[in-house]
Amino acid sequence: MTESGKPILYSYFRSSCSWRVRIALALKGIDYETVPINLIKDGGQQFSKDFQALNPMKQVPTLKIDGITIHQSNLSVLKQVGEEMQLTWAQNAITCGFNALEQILQSTAGIYCVGDEVTMADLCLVPQVANAERFKVDLTPYPTISSINKRLLVLEAFQVSHPCRQPDTPTELRA
Repeated sequence: MTESGKPILYSYFRSSCSWRVRIALALKGIDYETVPINLIKDGGQQFSKDFQALNPMKQVPTLKIDGITIHQSNLSVLKQVGEEMQLTWAQNAITCGFNALEQILQSTAGIYCVGDEVTMADLCLVPQVANAERFKVDLTPYPTISSINKRLLVLEAFQVSHPCRQPDTPTELRA
C-alpha cells in the first residue's frame, strides 16, 4: 500500500491478466495506484532486481493490498479483490461465450463440435463446460453444448485426462 493507503498494482497495459485485475478493482470501486512494468523496455522491466524482489515469479500483475503482496497467480489476485465478484465475472464471461457458441454450433455440429470427428474445438469445450459447472452456470439454454459435452466425456481420452483423475488432484476432488 502507498502512503495514502491505496493498493498498488504493478501492471503492463497490454497484459490481459493485468486488465482482468484492473476490471475487478474498478468493479469493486477500489481506488489504487499503478506502477507500470514494461514487459518489453530494457529487456523487460519484470526482470529487474527491484521487481524480482517484489515478485520472484517476474510476472504481472502484482498487487500490494491490505499489507500483503499477491503474485502467485492472476486468480489469487482476483480472489483477494472479491470472490463474489469473481464468481459473477466468471458466470457472465462463460454465459456470453456460450450464447455465441450455441449459435455457431447450429451450423457446425455433428456428433461433436465440428462434424463427427473430435477437433480442437472439442478439446476446448469440455474444460469450459467444467468451468461452467464449477461456477454454477445454468446450462439449460445450451442443449447443443450439453449434448456434445456428454458425448465427449465418455471417450477415454477425456476420462483419463479429467482433472479429478490427475496425480495432484486433492483427495476430496478425486473421482
